Amino acid sequence: MSLILVLGGARSGKSTFAESLAAKYGPPVTYIATAEGRDEEMIQRIQRHRAKRPRCWETVEAPFGLVDEVRKRQDRGAILVDCLTLYLSNLLLQEEMQALDADQREEKILHEVTALGEAASKAEATVILVSNEVGWGVVPDYPLGREYRDLCGFANQRLAAYAQEVYLVVAGIPLNLKDLSVGR
Repeated sequence: MSLILVLGGARSGKSTFAESLAAKYGPPVTYIATAEGRDEEMIQRIQRHRAKRPRCWETVEAPFGLVDEVRKRQDRGAILVDCLTLYLSNLLLQEEMQALDADQREEKILHEVTALGEAASKAEATVILVSNEVGWGVVPDYPLGREYRDLCGFANQRLAAYAQEVYLVVAGIPLNLKDLSVGR
């Protein structure tokens, strides 16, 4: 079918838009959640998100192993991954990653992103990836923050190259970026 990348800032409406796309391309719909409830506020966010989703959607918790989860479901309706930036954070903060230098971490994580792009673009299901656009804010004042911001930007670029459709959602309004691209 297709790979669709949905980008936007915090509270831009990207998840709501992605959910509407998943409903359009399903059933079935598999919602792959990458968040981990590491504190009370995040646990409550996760619970609110779960409560909003239709009961008929399968929910898979995948803070790691995202490529395998997509491959397992690659022949079914719609797969919605929310969100890539949390997934990248999970990968970056693993203890084994912290033992590597920044260039090694970037190479290893972007290899995983490439595998995700390949798996998603080859799937029979429509795969919808939600990701934050984090590069428009203030430059973080600490090295790991800058590394993460850069990594998110590189990952979004890489996945956009695999995607048939790329949307930027601002104030709840989706804009199809591939329709606007010039010289590609």
